[in-house]
Amino acid sequence: MCGILGYFGNQESSFLNKVSLEKISHRGPDHSEFIIGEHFYLGHTRLSILDLSARGNQPMYSSDKNFSIIFNGEIYNHLELREKYLSNVNFSSTSDTETLLYGLIYEGTEFIKKLNGIFAFSFYNFETKDFIIARDHFGVKPLYYFLNDNEIGFSSEAKALLPYLKNMDYDETALKNYINFLWAPGNLTPIKQIKKLLPGNYITGNVSKINELQFTRYYSIPFDSNSFSNKSEAELIDLLEEKLVNAVQRQMLSDVPVGFFLSGGLDSSLVVAIAKKLHPKKKLDCFTIKTHNIENEGFVDDFYYADKVAKYLDVNLNVVDSTVEILNDFDKIIYFLDEPQADPAPIHVYNICKVAKEKGIKVLLGGTGGDDIFSGYRRHQALELAKIISFFPVVLRKLIKNIVGKLNQTNSLSRRLNKLTKNIDKSTEEIMLGYFDWIDQDKLNGLFLNKSKIDVHSYFKFLNTLISKEKSNLNKMLFWEINTFLVSHNLNYTDKLSMAHGVEVRVPYLDLELVEFSTTIPPKLKLNGSETKYLLKKVAERYLPKEIIYRPKTGFGGPVRKWILNDMSSMINDYLSKEAVEKRGIFDYEKVNELLEINKKGSDDLSYPIWSLLAIESWMRQFYDNKLEK
Repeated sequence: MCGILGYFGNQESSFLNKVSLEKISHRGPDHSEFIIGEHFYLGHTRLSILDLSARGNQPMYSSDKNFSIIFNGEIYNHLELREKYLSNVNFSSTSDTETLLYGLIYEGTEFIKKLNGIFAFSFYNFETKDFIIARDHFGVKPLYYFLNDNEIGFSSEAKALLPYLKNMDYDETALKNYINFLWAPGNLTPIKQIKKLLPGNYITGNVSKINELQFTRYYSIPFDSNSFSNKSEAELIDLLEEKLVNAVQRQMLSDVPVGFFLSGGLDSSLVVAIAKKLHPKKKLDCFTIKTHNIENEGFVDDFYYADKVAKYLDVNLNVVDSTVEILNDFDKIIYFLDEPQADPAPIHVYNICKVAKEKGIKVLLGGTGGDDIFSGYRRHQALELAKIISFFPVVLRKLIKNIVGKLNQTNSLSRRLNKLTKNIDKSTEEIMLGYFDWIDQDKLNGLFLNKSKIDVHSYFKFLNTLISKEKSNLNKMLFWEINTFLVSHNLNYTDKLSMAHGVEVRVPYLDLELVEFSTTIPPKLKLNGSETKYLLKKVAERYLPKEIIYRPKTGFGGPVRKWILNDMSSMINDYLSKEAVEKRGIFDYEKVNELLEINKKGSDDLSYPIWSLLAIESWMRQFYDNKLEK
């Protein structure tokens, strides 16, 4: 796992330099190098995981010096690919980077489809001046780019690109998304000039024809209601276990020590249990957070369960205290996030990875993706309720909505009921989309001085065109999850806050073979009545106590509502003051203040949208105002 920074175009002499590469040095503390030539720059910061020798350093050249690559990630099936497709190559290292380099030389972009891994890379042909810029199937590894006439710049983190933009304009559509969802889906970032390359996409071009770049979607998850398996439940349980074991085994490939996240939830616990079965004599190192004061957030304290799993599996549990100095940590987390995401979970990832690195562990496996692949969120359970309510007369649905909407939102039950019912008088799709919202759309649009309305759900509706053969609403929502919430939120903060300490996080549930198998599982075996992750839990029964498997659902969060009402009042008085808001020229101060007052009264729960506003202001101060010239 590393950091990449690159450029193709006609202004390289005034573009990139070593200072820029140092912006992402935390991603790769083991080695840093760049090459620069006529019309190109390729920079790399290395975190050594496979082949720790200098032979694995990057930028990496082919033996004839005609090709080069910069690569961030891991290719888990790279040894299989060598044997099957590259048996005639005389490799000089055991690095997956070299496998990727020669695969692209001999097979071009077709080789990308054969990769099972997490990656962002750029490949360059010095003779023809052709290049490829690519991102992995599910967007585990980030990749940002900007595009001007005759030049393209790209990097693992947007902060490395900001100083070189000719113009820097905030993107109001993106900001509305950050407030509504707490993250921005698709290719949006806070700045119009910088975009995210979408998962499963690559760019091809030639440095002499930058204006003729080709953006290609090479992969989309194959959801199709016509391809559900007709195997028995027992057979599917066996197959799922086989895929899970293969995924964990593949992702433990490393020449440095490997550790594990262990929250005590099903997903991470099952990964650890499978790893223990694969390596029964190893005393695995696991890491968990001991949380405080989260009961009113609707969470259950995980530590009891994490401790129970650790003892059951006989693994070493490293306990990381979750005490957060939120006023001191807030800006730091936004800096590493690269985007104004609103969630306390990144703080926990940051603290866990700090402790892991101090123990000499560079690689952690986690449970990210299990909920998104196998159906583990409350909003998935809500689909069954929505189906029942759809038979109610519209008049009755509106009555239920109005009654629930008047409940005080200071407790978790009222908040959940409100989220479930706020759109029940609308279409099924609108109900489903509403589960992702954190603020009423009129309130959202009213926050902005520019009162023009946008459809924050437009990217979700675009995604529907990619799964036109899928009839299951559950699978439709899972497809949304994987392409929005998972990639733009969970994977982004997991990557950024782990790499802040030079730690690589791997995600076995996003193994390519496992994900593709999951799409063949009939929806009723993912969500069985109200039982989430039904088939996954049946596999887990072979590894874990039922108390762990069938425990209450929780989250990886913090006492946000308490912080907003109490601990962060001084930050709110500064970041959301009349002077600060009016200086920014984006938001209507009176509406911002109204939001704060409504939240204090408890008539509506707006803690997370307020957190978003603070995150946006923090991002603006650190990046937009200062442009990193600190």
